[in-house]
Amino acid sequence: MTWRWTLAVGVAVFGAGAQRERAEWVRVQTVGTSVPTQGMGTDSLGRYQALADSLIDAALRDSTGYHRLGALVDGFGSRLSGSRSLEQAIDWVLGEMRRDGLANVRGERVMVPHWERGAESAMLVAPRRVALHVLGLGGTVGTPAGGLTAPVLVVRTFDDLRARAAEARGRIVLFDIPWDTALDPSSAYDALTSYRYRAPAAAARVGAVGVLIRSLTPVSMQSPHTGGTAYDSASRRLPIAAVSVEDAAMLHRMQDRGTRVVVRLTLSGRTLPDAASRNVVGELVGRERPDEVVVLGGHIDSWDVGEGAMDDGGGAVAAWEAVRLMARLGLRPRRTVRVVLWTNEENGGRGMRAYRDAHRTALNQHMLAIESDDGVFSPRGFVFTGSDSGAGTLGGIGHLLDRIGAGRITRGDADGDLEALAPLGVPAARLDVDPSRYYWYHHSASDTFSVIDAGEMARCVAALAVTAFVAADMTDAMPRTRATVP
Repeated sequence: MTWRWTLAVGVAVFGAGAQRERAEWVRVQTVGTSVPTQGMGTDSLGRYQALADSLIDAALRDSTGYHRLGALVDGFGSRLSGSRSLEQAIDWVLGEMRRDGLANVRGERVMVPHWERGAESAMLVAPRRVALHVLGLGGTVGTPAGGLTAPVLVVRTFDDLRARAAEARGRIVLFDIPWDTALDPSSAYDALTSYRYRAPAAAARVGAVGVLIRSLTPVSMQSPHTGGTAYDSASRRLPIAAVSVEDAAMLHRMQDRGTRVVVRLTLSGRTLPDAASRNVVGELVGRERPDEVVVLGGHIDSWDVGEGAMDDGGGAVAAWEAVRLMARLGLRPRRTVRVVLWTNEENGGRGMRAYRDAHRTALNQHMLAIESDDGVFSPRGFVFTGSDSGAGTLGGIGHLLDRIGAGRITRGDADGDLEALAPLGVPAARLDVDPSRYYWYHHSASDTFSVIDAGEMARCVAALAVTAFVAADMTDAMPRTRATVP
């Protein structure tokens, strides 16, 4: 029998399923090594091309995912862990998944951090009075009720701070760390994230009273960018906020002229007791090996500014939409395809660890875990973590996506919500998208539905759907490294 079937034949064979229409962690730098296709690559997986084309065509025609993302972010807004809006959004997603006809739809309980931003501001007091553009970092402690007024010391790096330690006592330290435009965007971001996490302790050790950092972005229109911070248990906890690129540059110029710079910083962030949340789970149950699972997903939570449309509403909905499309077309692979929308990726990673722990005894039956958490811009392929033979197999699947430019497979380390699974032997793949605009909007008030392009998102859905379906349906399981779970 040939696999050059029409969609109608494909549905007849696979069609036993549903028929209805329906903090932040520091990224590990990936190594952009191209993967050769061999073993179970092009020749054996090419038989899926007609079916892959049918999924691609359906994704490009069907705008349900795009409109659902709009309904999610317009209806519930930002979704920080511990917030009412996150839990209401989860309730809505669970209801929609059930209406889609997905099986075993459920929320798996997770206790998450609960930090609230409260009111915040920053004012340049001298040499002139002007409001600065500021966002407290997630988890920051608050300032005294009337604010913290102190002179500012601008430094570039941790080494620069150590060299000027005698000047830092009693001051607000501003780290004006430039974005390296010579690097690719992800590498440039990775090079700077340690300032969000390590700056409070570094400043406290030299006697500073507060911390500002230049926002981690290559492009700014007076738009500050937030993100998680951390505290050293041996150091005083200092309030910390991000200022816009423009404001950081202005304060630095003033200091370079010998001008005394004074800022009043007011933050009222507070950490409350942990709150109950849920990972969202829905399934398309496999027709032959239902206990073997291909997982795909993104994270449902977001920072509390903007709408979390790109980070990571788009990725979460695209993964959900990929499974919905399989169900709508009546496709049931050999193995179960499970969509998971993880909670608390942004400021704790509790969702990924809770999923790992709840499913630990079944991780040997997790054939592949796929994540979309870099925006839903034009897809280029996948970054794979796993064995060489697994990379070769994924390379074969990638060829099925060449027509939409999403067939490139590179090797790299897992990040985001796959960091808990890959070390336990689960092959991991994250959707690789055009990174050129991601950090323009990342963790800022600009992360709204308006940055989402329907055509780009549709191609992301197609890439996720084809990859998940074929990995779940091919005769042999995805080759993997030896699992370290029971």
